[in-house]
Amino acid sequence: MDVTLLGTGAPAGLPRPDCPCAACAAAQGEDTRAATALLVDGALLLDLTPGAAFAAARAGHSLAGVRQVLLSHPHDGPAVEVPAGLPQPGRVPDGRELALLTGHRVRAVALDAPGTGYAVTGPDGGRLLYVPPGGAPAGLEAPAEPYDLVLADVVGRPDALARLRAVGAAGPTTDVVAVHLDHDVPPGRELARRLTAAGARAVPDGTTLAVGSYEDVPDVPRRTLVLGGARSGKSVEAERRLESFPDVLYVATGGSRGGDTEWAARVGAHRERRPGTWRTAETCDLVPLLKDEGPPLLIDCLSLWLTDAMDAVGAWDDAEWADGGERALRDRVRELTEAVRTTRRTLVAVSNEVGSGIVPATASGRRYRDELGRLNAAFAAECEQVLLVVAGQALVLRG
Repeated sequence: MDVTLLGTGAPAGLPRPDCPCAACAAAQGEDTRAATALLVDGALLLDLTPGAAFAAARAGHSLAGVRQVLLSHPHDGPAVEVPAGLPQPGRVPDGRELALLTGHRVRAVALDAPGTGYAVTGPDGGRLLYVPPGGAPAGLEAPAEPYDLVLADVVGRPDALARLRAVGAAGPTTDVVAVHLDHDVPPGRELARRLTAAGARAVPDGTTLAVGSYEDVPDVPRRTLVLGGARSGKSVEAERRLESFPDVLYVATGGSRGGDTEWAARVGAHRERRPGTWRTAETCDLVPLLKDEGPPLLIDCLSLWLTDAMDAVGAWDDAEWADGGERALRDRVRELTEAVRTTRRTLVAVSNEVGSGIVPATASGRRYRDELGRLNAAFAAECEQVLLVVAGQALVLRG
């Protein structure tokens, strides 16, 4: 079964008409996208969008063989006239299945938002799932057979992919292609970077995909370190990297700090930002978590872990530091980085980058700065990907 993407953009396309934003200004060449529409084996058209016939011709196809046109959008898609020769667009009720004379079977998938998703099985047994913008599958049951191809709003609704992964409907060999792409993310390398972290990819308009071909499925980095200064956006970047995965364990190393209202407000803001399916553990005992099997870990942050470790070895006192404290801290850091090296869990860790600022006025402050620099370097050496976040922009240092 082959799928030709006549468009891969949001309903308004990319760039949006008359939009002056930076993402729209940068959307040129292959980064321009018409509203998403899919042509399946030349026989089934999912979503009728403006210029579909011309888009098919540019991709080397014709709509003459289309036997069924199905709409997914809650508002029946962009308002267009039906080209001559095409059947009238329709919609399959949720849960119902449609059999085409071409041998394709189409099942309507219920969503948690207005609109209809479609699961298509080809004559060769290939399976794809197409989800409209702003929606995620609802009522999924495990275990589910994995789809060969998923086309969904990965940027706008990453939780849709998380739900599919939770029940097994999206597996390691599922090709996840982002569609309905809008101006929320700058096109080009930044879009590719974010999608790769989610195990997904984007393709230009007019691309034909062979359902069941896995060679282009990106590998998700197993270990990632996200560095940045205060309010740089490093925690948001770290959370974004795992929001398309289910059952993430968020490891908060800062504790509750009873009575500190400012800290409580920060913790509350973080929790509101995280998906409801994530669990939270407040601990600095990271090594057992890294050694255990389990869902992805998000550790926020290493700088607070270091504070706790330095407290434990008496690193703030010069005498204790000289009398075994330094050696004890080195052992703790070595134990942690060795656990990172051998972990089988997907891991994203956050840490502060403090070496570029003002030199601390106290000896203990300088000691903390130096030890955090050493910890960051040792931890980064065990990670496939290292990012530095500046002003909300992620710079890839490794990977």
